[in-house]
Amino acid sequence: MLAALLLARGRVVPDAQLSQLLWGWNPPITVSAQIYTYISRLRMRLGDGVRIERQLPGYVLDVGHARIDFLEFERLSRLGMEAREAGDVERSVALLRDALELWRGPALSNVTEFLAVSELPRLEEARAVTLENRIAADLELGRHPGLVPELTSLVAEFPMRERMRAQLMKALYQGGRQADALTVYHAGRRFLADEMGVDPGAELTAVYQGVLSGGPAVTPPVRGATTRTAPPSTLPEDVPDFTGRRTELAELRRLLPPSGGRSWHARRFLVTGMPGIGKTAFAVRAANESLDAFPDGQLYVNLTHPDGRPVDPREALVGMLRSLGEPVGAAGSDLDELVRLYRTRTVGQRVLILLDNAVSELQLSPLLPGAPEPGVLITSQTILGPVGGVHTRVLRPLGPQESLQMLTASVDPARMAAEPQAARDIARYCAGLPLAIRIAATRLAARPSSSLRRLADRLADPGSRLRELEVRGLSVPRSLEASLSRLDREERGLLLLLPLLGEEVFSVRSAARTLGLAAAPLESALESLVDQGLLGFAEEPNAPVYRLNSLVRLFAETGRYACEVEQAAA
Repeated sequence: MLAALLLARGRVVPDAQLSQLLWGWNPPITVSAQIYTYISRLRMRLGDGVRIERQLPGYVLDVGHARIDFLEFERLSRLGMEAREAGDVERSVALLRDALELWRGPALSNVTEFLAVSELPRLEEARAVTLENRIAADLELGRHPGLVPELTSLVAEFPMRERMRAQLMKALYQGGRQADALTVYHAGRRFLADEMGVDPGAELTAVYQGVLSGGPAVTPPVRGATTRTAPPSTLPEDVPDFTGRRTELAELRRLLPPSGGRSWHARRFLVTGMPGIGKTAFAVRAANESLDAFPDGQLYVNLTHPDGRPVDPREALVGMLRSLGEPVGAAGSDLDELVRLYRTRTVGQRVLILLDNAVSELQLSPLLPGAPEPGVLITSQTILGPVGGVHTRVLRPLGPQESLQMLTASVDPARMAAEPQAARDIARYCAGLPLAIRIAATRLAARPSSSLRRLADRLADPGSRLRELEVRGLSVPRSLEASLSRLDREERGLLLLLPLLGEEVFSVRSAARTLGLAAAPLESALESLVDQGLLGFAEEPNAPVYRLNSLVRLFAETGRYACEVEQAAA
């Protein structure tokens, strides 16, 4: 049962298929009960880190952070072949050897004969192909003396694999044993004729002719200096003390890498959330955790200028094309031509593209590749309109424990241990906002002799809390102000009124009653603030509710007071 679920690679295995893999065409009368029993036992054995869920018409296994040896074998095999294609044969051999070392014996030992018949040929074929590829790379490096004993044994074990026989002939020939190489060929020709009634294929025949004539089919390549262009890598620096978001990261790590074949399954993900929630840091960490899946490079472009202006798509495309090795000019470039060149250049390329701080669908659309192989991560404070194949992930504020962990990761543990309550208070006043926590940690680090309680008391005062959350170019108020400036007049006016509710969590009905507004237009305006990342939203059993972050509430109170002062002065 476990093997069947693992080999499904996260797909649902129907009950009927499980029954056939377990009992063939003669399942017991109690088949459903037995499958349920096996699933229950597996859940107990595997623990909380691995989930087996019921999804009709069967079950699906989510391995979480665990690694599956065969999938790791496939990954290393792929990387080994890519290294050889790039000219790095030494690295190719190392990767392919690492892949083969994961085989500790016969595959699928102790499974049912029905599962073995179904899956074992595929696994054994994958191992044999990787073994042949590793031997081919060793031959290219001139390591023929050590290969002859290994290949002699392999040809005896797999007499019908013509590539292995051809490799043995090459190794013998390169070791000065031309006659032995011809003997291996004739033995293989007789075996194929007697057992299969066929003649040797093109590769074996070419090697035979090469042994007779000393042609290039058996001559090791001349190895010299190879010029290789390194894949682009323009990702920003990863945050070393990144904390939390493990569930969201695990989901992206599972869904982002390309699947086998040219599947058109969309791998475009929009990461959104309120200002300061850590969208860029999260996307960069997700990208770094997926590097192996994108060996052709990683591209990054910030779609917002420092002054808040959106970056023109032409400018972004020129930068990405240059990173990909295309010598394009910056001036007078036609957008359609740049899009065509960009999408042509990314066809078949397993490249990861991080589009940070996207402003609108019109800005984003030209920057999406047209091929299925690239993965795309997008960050935006705003929930963007219809963009083909984009899946949205909304980042919520960190919980109390995650906030404390993030603070602890940046502050001297001895100071944290000496004032545990003050540390908890600082984390709580930061309202789950990673930007606020990072600012608090920076301030504490700059004052190593200061007590945590001093900062906690300053943050405890609502009148000064936002002023305290600014340091060295990092600013919670400035981040919120940039978001407020993008609101229209009605949205801005409503946000400034919300602190009057006196509650962090509220429903449309309670807000309408307190503010004296009609429920229908109020709900529409609240939904717009949710889309702008300035309100949280949750489905409760009785009615949907909205959540106003405490720092946004303080900022809105400050803005409302400023508006009242301006109106009084006028």
